[in-house]
Amino acid sequence: MIPNQRELFGIPDDVVYFNCAYTSPLPAPVEQAGREAVALKRTPWKLPQELFISGPERTRAAFAAVLGCDPEGVALVPAVSYAMAVAARNLPLAEDRSVLVLDEQFPSNVYPWLKMAPGRVKAVPRPKEGSWSDAVLAAVTPEVGLVAMPNCHWTDGTVFDLAAVRAACDAVGAHLVVDATQSLGAMPFDMAAVRPDALAASGHKWLLGPYGVSYLYLDAKWRDGEPLEENWLNREGSEDFSRLTEYRDGYRPGSRRFDMGEVSNFALMPMAATALELIAAWGVENVAASIKPVVTRLAVMGQAFGLTPVPEAERAPHMIGLKLVNRLAKPVVQGMVYQNVFASARGSIIRLAPHLFATGRDIELFTNALARNLST
Repeated sequence: MIPNQRELFGIPDDVVYFNCAYTSPLPAPVEQAGREAVALKRTPWKLPQELFISGPERTRAAFAAVLGCDPEGVALVPAVSYAMAVAARNLPLAEDRSVLVLDEQFPSNVYPWLKMAPGRVKAVPRPKEGSWSDAVLAAVTPEVGLVAMPNCHWTDGTVFDLAAVRAACDAVGAHLVVDATQSLGAMPFDMAAVRPDALAASGHKWLLGPYGVSYLYLDAKWRDGEPLEENWLNREGSEDFSRLTEYRDGYRPGSRRFDMGEVSNFALMPMAATALELIAAWGVENVAASIKPVVTRLAVMGQAFGLTPVPEAERAPHMIGLKLVNRLAKPVVQGMVYQNVFASARGSIIRLAPHLFATGRDIELFTNALARNLST
């Protein structure tokens, strides 16, 4: 168990922040890395040329350590939508095969497939009985050529058995594309079992980094594909600034060809790398084990108020949805803001996403705020 990290995150005692699935607060070392990076840009004559390469490479290696993959498979991108556009451009899909997604999946992992395969995108609804994972497995039929889904659903933290989905995809020859935004960094991920063709994750939520840095992993068989843009730094030999106009056809090795333009971003890269290194030092398994008791208490508390939590067998360790009966969650969540309690409303679901700064007093304050706003 990791000791409480409230001081590291700078959360005031009177604030209950259960909204990391929306965006996380920056840990102090990440903020400090940003301050130092901005200060360096004020004195560009001190900016080493090597930082154009070493900064992104540090971040690439740090993400690989958290995911448990080869750094050569990692591209640095601005957003999950960018990552999914790369995947859609490079993963072949026969005209007679469809794309499978989840009902109410986050748009960044839906729109690229709607454009890639118009009229051939099918959503798996949440079943009234049985697990959602089982419903997905039943839907992976021979007509499916690509499955694009998260590790856990963004609205309520419902977890999916991606290892089983991978096996189902292998059986019908389908690609598997994973949006790990709402899980990576706070929930273990088994790369060996899942073997995604592509995986994307936004950096400003559970990866505790700045807004504007995200990540794309591509399996080795897709790393020779076509990037979205032709920037100067993704070409081979670009490390030598004195020869940049000796234009090259080849790209830098691995997934670097898919890096975003201006990937060296001197303010964001040090912040992103510092955040990832902090998570690696804690250990994702330890982060999950430390947050899980808080989520369990929130589930029990929600049931006491007549709300329905995600079933324990399908529940993520780090976030949970509490479903209201015949009522939208938005007025309740908006009302709690006046008591300095912050969560998210997703339809009839109150989504709670604590982190290592959550305390027993937070749960007490949340309980009081919830009771007050449910009664109005």
